[in-house]
Amino acid sequence: MMIELTERQTKSLSILAEHEHCSLNELVREAVNDYLNRHPLQQDSDSAFGLWRHKREDGLAYQERLRSEWCDESTV
Repeated sequence: MMIELTERQTKSLSILAEHEHCSLNELVREAVNDYLNRHPLQQDSDSAFGLWRHKREDGLAYQERLRSEWCDESTV
């Protein structure tokens, strides 16, 4: 995988890597891990639970309204 950084980012990271006595790759991997730890993915089955609670329209009414756009009900 290739990631493009700006010249300024590359220079700053290189200086930091030298200061930390580590490779640039190691520094970037650590930064990516920190980011991913702060922004975990919702992979559990309950991640969508409650998404509809603030909607004013009933879920079934919404579904029927969307499906009515697919075809003219008079031809069904």
